This record gives sequence, structure tokens and C-alpha cells, in this order.
Amino acid sequence: MSHTTTDEPARKASGATVPVLAFAGIVVAVMQTLLVPVIKDLPRLLDTTPGNATWVLTSTLLSGAVATPIMGRLGDLFGKRRMLIASLSVMVAGALLSAFTDALVPMIVGRTLQGFAMGAIPLGIGLMRDMLPRERLGSAMALMSSSIGVGGGLALPAAALVAQHTDWHALFYGAAGLGVLAIALTLAVVPESPLRAKGSFDLPGALGLAAGLVLFLLPITKGSDWGWSSPTTLGLFAAAVVVLLLWGLMELRLAAPLVDLRTTARREVLLTNLASIMVGVSFYVISLVLPQLLQLPSETGYGLGQSMVVAGLCVAPLGLTMMFTAPVYARLSARYGPRTTLILGLVIIGTGYAGGLGLMSAAWQTVVTSVLIGAGIGLAYSSLPALIIGAVPASETGAANGLNTLMRSIGTSVSSAVIGMVLANTANDVGGVAVPTMHGFRVSFLIATAAVAVGLALAFFLPHRRPATTTQLRASSEEDANLARAEQALAGASVPGEGVAGEGVAREGASGEAPRGFRGRVLAADGAPVARAKVTLIDRHGRQAGATLSAGDGSYALAVPAEGPYVLAARAAGHGPLAHSATHTGGDRPVDLDLALPGETVSA
Repeated sequence: MSHTTTDEPARKASGATVPVLAFAGIVVAVMQTLLVPVIKDLPRLLDTTPGNATWVLTSTLLSGAVATPIMGRLGDLFGKRRMLIASLSVMVAGALLSAFTDALVPMIVGRTLQGFAMGAIPLGIGLMRDMLPRERLGSAMALMSSSIGVGGGLALPAAALVAQHTDWHALFYGAAGLGVLAIALTLAVVPESPLRAKGSFDLPGALGLAAGLVLFLLPITKGSDWGWSSPTTLGLFAAAVVVLLLWGLMELRLAAPLVDLRTTARREVLLTNLASIMVGVSFYVISLVLPQLLQLPSETGYGLGQSMVVAGLCVAPLGLTMMFTAPVYARLSARYGPRTTLILGLVIIGTGYAGGLGLMSAAWQTVVTSVLIGAGIGLAYSSLPALIIGAVPASETGAANGLNTLMRSIGTSVSSAVIGMVLANTANDVGGVAVPTMHGFRVSFLIATAAVAVGLALAFFLPHRRPATTTQLRASSEEDANLARAEQALAGASVPGEGVAGEGVAREGASGEAPRGFRGRVLAADGAPVARAKVTLIDRHGRQAGATLSAGDGSYALAVPAEGPYVLAARAAGHGPLAHSATHTGGDRPVDLDLALPGETVSA
């Protein structure tokens, strides 16, 4: 695990840290949904064509997708709090620029700057991981991860109310004000993380990823306007494949890449990211369908004839339910693990969409659908960062969660393009106006259900992890005797950093050949080594296979009796217990044990 500490003393996280970080995430979500109530009026408001007006939304999506992994990596290198404030500051500047203009180009520039705020989500999750005690981390990350949906759900009725009764520029003034408040609260309450990744910023990698993402997402968002089989659309997709492949080859050759593709290729990380795309698809479908259904005139025979504000209020429970599922997720995850809560969340989402096929004839029915799907998405979104941070080193938290947030954004982008195409192709032409049909709404819900089914299939292949306390309690009673022998060996060790001899300990022999087993360091929250930590090796049957104490520099070494899956359980005075699952496949496998973290899966 490659991380260092800063020279600055770390401030202890206060009780207000989590609410402030979650508020920053909600502000980002508000910015994302700000213009939804006035989308249809943008061509008139900006005196431009409908095709040009869509760039006001597309620019924010593209900049957010590019900024998310880049800001995450910058946070790992230079400080997550610092980059969080930078992201919000750029958003405020963009909101003010948009507030002062009625011209298309300055508006697009302002909306592009606002997209940079998307980096706040993974940065907030990384700060929580670095600072919070294990017992608070689950619910905190759940709230932060769900904040994007919470803010989106709450912003719709508020933005609709503002758009109906004031000048539409007030939306941007409001977003800028919320951004300034989030910055002030972050400066006052949130401490900087002492953890830093080693290495330098990969500028060529950032440029390559930015180019690849723009080439990929641009035809997805504009394909309906350009035509899915047009030379422009197909050419951009082909260029995206070439650029991203070349970018991947370059990243694999770098010592400090922007995105560690080897870590990303781990089964848990890869499957979690793919499942995130499916959750993103399912989340955005309800946001596209229900507001249109609610606002269509009742004369259509299926429209519910509600105002813009009432439609927003009916969809608002989607975000409120996501917020209230955070503590529920924490309890479920602590007992059953994030994999199980992800599966449960996907099942609830699928049930909501399946039931929603028959619940479209009254406003109260849309509220029921919103509550049910919101609960499922809340559980699913909350599980994703826990799965990611459980599979990557602490020094890669920001970049890894940034990539995961990007996967969700790709899911919502794909959902927007596909559902937009479905609704357009199934619409009725009434006096030259395309009116969505009930058939189109139901097909959209079926697409969301199919996405959930794919996500479920991916989630079932995620590795199952036991809670740390369970594996530790099943350790053999031989541990005390083994640790006593390790204590004697430690007392006689004269070489700093040498492995401690105990039962199952791997030490280099006279020949200098490395033994077969696990070795690494036991680290504290600030990255400092932990001496005399008890490290126990537990086999697949819950029996102790070895035990040792860490040396003065935190190093430990344990031999394994055979290849296969194991659990490395670590304990130290003043630190919470930790259990890492690791698979030994031969040779000497490095596994660092970070006592600042909850139990995590490590592919060794």
C-alpha cells in the first residue's frame, strides 16, 4: 500500500463532518438537475435551435465524466479536502457565469464548469474512509453515495417552483449560493486527510482518458439527433475504442498511472463497476418517465394532468427514501456484507419497476413507485463504495471511487439516450407535437427491469466476505501459544524490520530464498506502522493456520500450509480489529493491513 502522511497535524473528524460532506454531495446533485424544469424552454430562452440548446446539458455531463476520476486522483496525491473545495469553487464560478448570460456559448462554458463538481462525491467518500472510525463508516458512506439521488429528488420540485414564479436565472444564483455555503462549511468543519498517495500526476493519462470519454459519451448523448447509424456517430464510437485502448496500454506501462488498471481488473472492482452502470441505468429511467407521465394532459387518456411543481413533489420521495435508507444499509451491511445489500437493493428496484407497470393511473401510485425504487437504489448506491474501498489500497480510494462514480454516470447517459429514443419512436404526432405514449412508458420500465436483471447477475459473481468479527471469533485456541512464541522471537530480534518468528511465520532462511506466504506491514490511520500487532492466519474452515506479532516497523510475515483462500485477522491496542480475505496462489504475496479500515477483500 503506497501512502504517506502529510507534515500537517491531522484534525479529528467532528460529528458535523458527515452531514457537511453529504450536503456537498447534495449541492452537486442540485446542480445536475437544475435545468430539468426548463429543458423544453431552453431554445426560446437562449434564442437558439433545439439541437444547440441540448449542449447546455451535454456539456455538464461530459465535463463531469472527465473530472470525476481526475479529481479523485488529484485528491489522493494532494489532499481530498483541498480538491473538494476546488471542485465546488469551479462549480460556483460556472453557476455565476450562467446566471449573468442569455447567450448560448457563455451558458455552455458555465455549465461545463459546473460539471467539475461531480468530483465531490468520490472525494467525500475518500475523506470518510480516511478519518472516520469503523463503526461510523458504513452509514456515512451510504449517505454520501446516495446524496446524488437525494439532491436530484429534492431539487426537482424546488427548481420547478423557482422556474414557475421567478426568472430562470435565479436557479443559477441559488446553485452558486449553495456552493458557497458548502465551501464555507467544509473549511470550517472537515479536516484534511493525512493520507497521500506516492507518485506524480499522470497528465498524459488524464488527457487520454478525457479524450476517450468525450469520444464515447458524445455520440451516446447526441446519437438521437445525429442518427445512430450516421457516419459521425459511428466514427466517434470507433475513435473512442482506439483512443481508450491506446490509453490503457500507456497506463499499464506507468509506475504511477491515473487509473491502476490492474486494480480495476480485480474481480470485485470490475464486477462492481459493471453493476454500477446497471444501477445508473435503472435510476435514470424513473426520473425520465414519471415527470412526463404526471404532466401529460388527462385528455390523452393516460396523462395525469399535474403541474410541474406537483410532478416534482410526486418524484421527490425517490430522493428522500434514498436518504433514509443509509442507516438501514449500515445495519444490513454490518451483518451480511455489502454484496448482500447490493443484491437486496437490486431486487427491490426490480420489484418497483415490475409493479410500476400497473401503477400509472393515479398520482399516488407514482409516489408508491418512487418510494419503492428509491429504497432499492439507496441500498444499491450505498453498497458500491463499500465494495470498492474493500478491494483497493487506501492510497487509491479517491481514484477508484471516482472511476466508480464515472460508471454510474455512464449508466445514466446510456439510460437517457436509450429511453429518449424509445419514447421518441413510440410517440404519437398530435398537431406536429410528439406526445409520449403509455406503451413507451411501459417499454422504458421493462428496459429498467432488464438492466436490474443484468446487475443482479453481476452481483451474484462478486466474492462473498464474512464480517470481520465472525472470522476472528473462529480462530483456534492455539493462537495464544503461537503469539507467546512470537513475543519471545520479537524480544530477541535485533534487525529492525525483520519478520517476527512465530507459528506459521515466514522468515528468510540462510539461503536468502523467500518463503511461501503472506508478508507486509500493519498500518494505523495516519499511515504510521503499528508494532506488536497480533496477526492471525485463518484457513477456509475457520481454523488458525498461523499467528505472529508485527515488528517495530510494522512488518509481519506468515507462511501458508497450502495455496487457497485465507483470512488475515489483525488486532492492536488502541485500534479496531480488522479481517482481510486474501487468496494465496504461490510465492510471497504482499498484503498490507490498514487498521483504519473496515474488513476488506484483498486479491493477493
